[in-house]
Parts: sequence; C-alpha cells; structure tokens
Amino acid sequence: MSTTTAPVASRTAPPALRSWASLAWLHARYQFLETVRVPIAVIGNLLFPTLALLFFVIPQDAITSDPAISTAAVAQLATFAVMSSCLFTHGTGVAEDRAQPFDTFVRALPARPGPRLAGRVLNGLVWCYLALVPLVVVGAVFTAATLTPLQALGAVVMVAAVAVPFTLLGMAIGYALSSKAALAVVQCTLFPLAFAGGLFMPPEVFPRWLDALSQALPSRAARDLVVQVTSGVDASALAVPVLLGWTVVLAVLAVVAVRRDEGRRFR
Repeated sequence: MSTTTAPVASRTAPPALRSWASLAWLHARYQFLETVRVPIAVIGNLLFPTLALLFFVIPQDAITSDPAISTAAVAQLATFAVMSSCLFTHGTGVAEDRAQPFDTFVRALPARPGPRLAGRVLNGLVWCYLALVPLVVVGAVFTAATLTPLQALGAVVMVAAVAVPFTLLGMAIGYALSSKAALAVVQCTLFPLAFAGGLFMPPEVFPRWLDALSQALPSRAARDLVVQVTSGVDASALAVPVLLGWTVVLAVLAVVAVRRDEGRRFR
C-alpha cells in the first residue's frame, strides 16, 4: 500500500510569514543593541524600581515581615517597572528614532511597517522582563515576599498583558511629538499615573476621593490585577473593564499618531 507524504512547504510556515518574522526579529535585535550601547539608559531602566524598593519598602519591618504585604509591595513596583519600560522605550525611544536620518531611510524601504512595529514591541517587552530581574531578586532576599509556581507563571503572563496599554500610550506619544517634547510628556505622565495608581503606596491609604479617581486609571487597574495574581488579594470589579477600555482608547490614539506621522513625512 502506497503512502503519501505532505509537501515540506505545507509542514512549515509560509514564506511570507517567515520573512515577516525574520524582519521583525531583525528590528528587535537592532533596537535592543541600540539601547545596550547607552549604558545609562539600561541602568535607569533596571535600577529605579529596585531603588524604590530598597529605600521605601525594605526599611519598614511591618511590610517586609508580612508575606502578603511584602508580595503586594513588590508587585506594585513591578507594575511600575513595566509601565516605565513601556513609556520610555516606546515614548522617548520612538521619538528619538524618528529624529534620526537612518529611520527615514528604513521607513522608505519597500518592507511594510508591520515588522518594524512588531520588533519594537518585542524589544520593549524584553526590557519589561529585564527590569523585573533585580526587583524580584532584592524582594526575594530582603522581604518575606513569596510566590507559588502557579503565581509565578501568572505573573509572567500578566507582565505581557499589562504592558499592552502602556506600550500603546508610549507609541502615541513617540509618534506624535518630537524627542524633547516626548521626554517631558513621558515624565509628566509616568509619575502622576504611578502615584495615583497606587504603585508607590497602597490604595488602602488613599482618601476616598483619590481612591475613586484612581480606579478609573490604567495604572490602578494594572496594579490591582498584578497584586491579585501574585498575592491573592481580590482586584476591583472595575479593573478588567477599565484596562480594556483604556487599551481601546490608547490603540486608537496610537494608530492615529502613526498614520499622521506617515502622512506628514512621506506624502
């Protein structure tokens, strides 16, 4: 009895998809190396959340001695690390790239913009995970924070999930503004969102009006979901709808900014 074997092409990815993925990986590797070549950018991205943990959390014995409270504190700063990485990588990073002649050359090539944007998103996600490494190490050594294997897996997944709206916000800023303006806007956006979102102090100490305002922010929604996954504290019922709503709004802003930039520079 004769048998037939499927063609090799049917058992592998289509050539167009493989080419797209290869270009996306190439852009991601290029952008990662560009960031590594500026050591201060790497140090700031990796150390600031960890320094906040060292200076503001670890000296407080009431926090570090309680597993649930210390886990929530590390989770809050982990959310800040992800938000900071996304805003600086895609906000100031995109704006600085747009100011370079090489970016104009790359965008004039026949390749579609999809692989370039995918590579940028992948690069930003890598930096999000790298920013968590020193924070998690310090939290594990100097606090009672602990995670089960299932909670750790959930935390890894949540990093990618909560990075989505802040990636879109960063791209909206980066494609809409010049490099100098983007840096100022990122800084003026990051820290108010972090404070009001409960990333530096728990929302339980907020006055009632600030707590109500906080629950409408993407930073608070992300914080609540990350804390729920890592420590078991129930998140607000508004957390998921708020995060999804902001994701839709920021996606529209990012698309408008990208298309406006393309039309202004290449029409």
